[in-house]
Formats: sequence, structure tokens, C-alpha cells
Amino acid sequence: MFESLSDRLQGVVKKLRGKGRLTEADVDEMLAEIRTALLEADVNVSVVRAVVQSIREQAIGATVSEALDPSQQIIKIVNQELVALLGGETLKITYASQPPTVVLMAGLQGSGKTTSAAKLARWFKSQGRQPLLVGADLQRPAAVEQLRTLGSQVGVPVFSEPGDPVSTAARGLAEAKRLGKDVLIVDTAGRLAIDEEMMRQVADISRAVEPKYTFLVVDAMTGQDAVTVAEAFHATLEIDGVILSKLDGDARGGAALSVKHVIGRPIAFAATGERIDAFEQFHPDRMASRILGMGDVLTLIEQAEQAFEKDKAEEAAARLFEGQFTLDDFLEQLQQVKKMGPLSGIMGMLPGVPKELKNAQVGDDQIKVTEAIIRSMTPHERAHPEVINGSRRTRIAKGSGTEVADVNRLVKQFSEMQKMMKRMGALMPGGGKPGGKAKSGKNKVGKLQAMRQMQDMLGGGQIPGLGGPAGPGTFPGGPSDGGFPFK
Repeated sequence: MFESLSDRLQGVVKKLRGKGRLTEADVDEMLAEIRTALLEADVNVSVVRAVVQSIREQAIGATVSEALDPSQQIIKIVNQELVALLGGETLKITYASQPPTVVLMAGLQGSGKTTSAAKLARWFKSQGRQPLLVGADLQRPAAVEQLRTLGSQVGVPVFSEPGDPVSTAARGLAEAKRLGKDVLIVDTAGRLAIDEEMMRQVADISRAVEPKYTFLVVDAMTGQDAVTVAEAFHATLEIDGVILSKLDGDARGGAALSVKHVIGRPIAFAATGERIDAFEQFHPDRMASRILGMGDVLTLIEQAEQAFEKDKAEEAAARLFEGQFTLDDFLEQLQQVKKMGPLSGIMGMLPGVPKELKNAQVGDDQIKVTEAIIRSMTPHERAHPEVINGSRRTRIAKGSGTEVADVNRLVKQFSEMQKMMKRMGALMPGGGKPGGKAKSGKNKVGKLQAMRQMQDMLGGGQIPGLGGPAGPGTFPGGPSDGGFPFK
């Protein structure tokens, strides 16, 4: 998402970093590039004008900070404007004093409304709530069945009855109260285009259930048309927030960058993939940071906390630094990483990762190859890869559908990683063991050499299953001009 805008703005940032002092001509050139970047991202023209004017006023009229050089100050201004453009603050969900908290879903047909309703129900469930879904889209064939299927996937019950959508929604509210559910999500009917009948029906449903939140589901790939849709629904329903669907399929991001400015309502959630768990609260500051190539470490940590089992992760880390980490452990860690989503998405959250790594379909394919090779080994071979001789390597390659060279590479790299991590563990407090005391008298050069080896493996794409084009001696996650140089 936002690939084209991100590439453009990161180019602007890179140019600014090379300048010690900015002239008015430099500012004009920067603003021209930002204007082009926003227009190419399909951002509404009036929004582009407002943003560029705001940046100009701040950039030219700003007092130079003692802590920031002029280029850093411009970058800070651009970041602040992006945050404001994306909504300012994350929408904080509060709950009704008398349950259930009612959420009404509105939007055009094909916007991803029903799927978003189920994803939202899963999100509420992860917050410790007990949601109930109501299928009030009685016009689209199989809409209710689709909702029931999705509801069963997320473990949330679905209520629906044939007949009138307004009375179905009202009975759904009564059912939620009867069952003691504390969140009610009402899925309504859409049309291929805005019409009076659809608007009247959704307005009647809104009056019947009195929602605390009315969310408009907008297909991020519709570009500037999303603004027209948002204005029409907001005029009828008083939208509280927007849910962007298919954000992963939109390389431009114009809808996300226009809606808040036009209707004055924040983006509440975003669907970042087809998977039922590819759905998250929208954080404007984090998204702005991603667009400018500064990463989104907070979201990455949150996803890791959900995907990784804490006790297992700590045990694996201890074995890793003690030199007892096996290929079985490594396979398990790969499974945990896969739960976090595609590798390209993870890379996009790391600060300063080169563009080639962000588009890391190759990395995902390499993980599959690595898994196949390890699964073709015997338990003894996974625990003791040193026993894997020539005949074993041939058998493993045939069993995994790979070449012997692939098996050789994995075994060699894993062996090197084991040695290097054991060396690093010996230099850590307590020799890498939790709660241990720091060892004294260790040679500083040895530690630096071990760190350099670790960095070369990471930067050179040598960690098994996680290859990449970053050059040796750099760590993916450094500045966009090539990583963190080791000195």
C-alpha cells in the first residue's frame, strides 16, 4: 500500500538529508515533488492544494530549531502533515454504558462490507468482547450465508431472519440483549451505486438500532470515487469513521489520504489482506512513518506478540544463545513468522528497508523452500545436521523437490548461524542465559567481530530462508540509501 507515494516522498527525504541549508528554491522544488506525488497517488485535488500550502507556510515561516537542521525540520513538517491528513489520532473505541454497543456497517455493494463486519467482530472478540453479527442484507443473494460462514470462522454467532431488513435489525438488537452480548454489528445492504432506496433503508435501520458507531466501508482501490461515496453516506448517516478495505491492493492510497480531509471523520480500521486476521486499527502516525520509510515498529511488535507464544519464544532464544538451537526450533520459528503475514508486510514495518526487500515475494518463496527441506529430514538430522552426508543430502533434496545445492546452502548457513549465535551468547550477560550475570574479562574485539559476522549474515541475506539483496556489511533496517554501515 502507498508504494508509489512512499517511493516519491522517500526520494524527497533523501535529497533533503544531503543539504545542510535549504533555500526558498529548495523548498519550492520539494513542494513540486510532493504535489506530484500526492496527485499520482490519486489524492483529491483540493486536499493536495491544502496540504502543499500548509507545508509551504510552515517550511518558509518556521524558526530553525536548535535541535534540528533545516532538512530535518522539513521532514518533521511533512510527517506532521501526513499524520493530520490520515486522521491525526487513532480512533479510540468506547463502549455503551448499557450493552450492547451497536455498530452499523454501511457501504456500496462490492466494497468488502460483509467481510469487514466479520473481521471487525473478530477484532472485538480479541478485545475480550462478546459480539453478535446481524445479517440485514436481505437483498444480495447468499449475503447472509456468506456472513454465517465468516462468522463461524471467527467464532461469532450470526442472527438473521427473512423479511424486512429494518425489523430484522431491530430483532437482532433484542436477541443480543437476550443473549447478553455486549457488541452488536449490523451488516446492511449495498448497491452498485448510490440511490435513494438504499439510503432510505440504511437510515431506517440506523433509527431502529441507534448505533454508537456507524462505519462506512470504502474500497481503497476506488480512488477519488471514495470521496464522493463518503460525502453521500455522511450526509445521510453521520458517519463516525471509515473502514478501508483492500488497502493492500492499492499502491496509491488516494482514498485513505482524502476521506478524512473531506468529511472530517477518521479512518478507524483497515483491512490489509484477504486473511480474516488481516485487519487492524488504523494509526495515522504509524502509517505516516511507513510512508516516509521510517518503519512501524510498534505494529510489528504487536503482531509478534499475537503470533509468538511468549514461553516458547523465550525458550528458543535461550537455546539459540546457548548453541542448542536445532532445525526443529528454526522450523517452529518460521511457522510463527508466517502467522504475522507475508514477509513483504513485515519488511515494510522495519525502518529504512530497501524497496527490493519490501517487495519480498522472493523471501516468502524461500521460506517455503526452507520448510520443505527441513521437513524432508529425519528428527535425528534436524537435531544433528552435522551427520547429513552426501547420500542424505541427495535424499533430502529429492524429498523436498529441491537441488542438493539448496540443501548444502541451508546446512552450511545454519551451522554458521549456530556458531555465531553461541559466540554472541557467551559474550552476553550470563552467557545468554536468562537471569545470569555478565561475564567479565571478555575481549572487546571478540564481541565486535561476532557482531560484524551477525550483521554480515543479516545484510548479505544469509539467514536461512530470509535471503535478500542488501549488501554485505549492512543491516536491513538502516537508512534507505543502503542500511546501517558497520564501523
